[in-house]
Amino acid sequence: MRDGFILLITDEPRTARTLAGSLARLLPCIALLPGEGLPPGRFQAAVLDVALDDAAILAGIRRAMSRVRARGAPCLCLARDLSPVTLARARALGAAQVLPPTASQAELRATLLALIEAEAEARAAEPLRQARAQAAEANALVSRLFQAAANGVALSLDDIDAGTEIVLEAIAEAGIRAWLDVIRTHEIGVYQHSLGVAGYAGAFAGLLGFRRHDQERLVRAALLHDVGKARIPLAILNKPSSLSAEEMAVMRRHPVIGAALLARQPGFDAEILDVVRHHHEMLDGSGYPDGLRGGAIGDLVRLVTICDICSALTERRPYRAPIGPAEAWAAMDRMGQKLDRQLLAAFRPVAMGLAAAAVP
Repeated sequence: MRDGFILLITDEPRTARTLAGSLARLLPCIALLPGEGLPPGRFQAAVLDVALDDAAILAGIRRAMSRVRARGAPCLCLARDLSPVTLARARALGAAQVLPPTASQAELRATLLALIEAEAEARAAEPLRQARAQAAEANALVSRLFQAAANGVALSLDDIDAGTEIVLEAIAEAGIRAWLDVIRTHEIGVYQHSLGVAGYAGAFAGLLGFRRHDQERLVRAALLHDVGKARIPLAILNKPSSLSAEEMAVMRRHPVIGAALLARQPGFDAEILDVVRHHHEMLDGSGYPDGLRGGAIGDLVRLVTICDICSALTERRPYRAPIGPAEAWAAMDRMGQKLDRQLLAAFRPVAMGLAAAAVP
């Protein structure tokens, strides 16, 4: 019928083989238990066969379902009952259709096939449909991360990993130019900026030939680089004019705030903390907060700094209009020894939106 596979998430190992075998009459089927990592490759649809009244199971499938929603893949839920609570939970997870426990295997396959075909037709009519779904899900994930930071609670590592995967998938499939187009339909502000920097980072990592693990490391750092802004007053973040000296001093605290916030919880290594604290450092020592120069600034920081500046220049801000890619790269080139010259030269195709897709 088409490439890809069906993803089956089930908490019933005893019946998983039979159900997977039935679904495999449509497409190859891969069965996972709640909490298992997603396999590589493209899935065309997801089938949920889990108890939706079990909080542990719901927590275990959260990351997987985020990926399903981001891909825009249809989801079919096999409910254990059809109570209003169960139906509401299924819809919240992204289920487009819910079947009762009495549904036959033939009915299951027919319903799933109809969902797959409907989604294929919708994608053909709107080429950016999947990128829009990915941007919407990534925006929701970043929003949750910043809200957690603002409230002083631990950031969800699952949300960070899911956001990282979504960005890399979108860049690999749609490219940096399409990614920037779709994320910029969302609200102006720090969430959009974080997704823009992460997109540039994903495209840059692919262009440089990074292995998948290193791509993920760079995109994760880019997603989190501005997390300290969650603790900066909105009146300063959204001010429609230039900041005063006092306001700028407050704004410049965000790298220190962000690094301290992440250091208080497990899961963030020294390189991530380095990026969050030092992405505004310049090689000539003119940056902040620590005035680092030259070799004191790590490679990951140098990469994210370039992506950060390019994204900032090409975004609409409350106090100025965006500039085009060529003008942005020229402005960065004029920064001279502030930026790593070799990396900046390599970044030019990314800035111009011409970079090849990231390595899957």
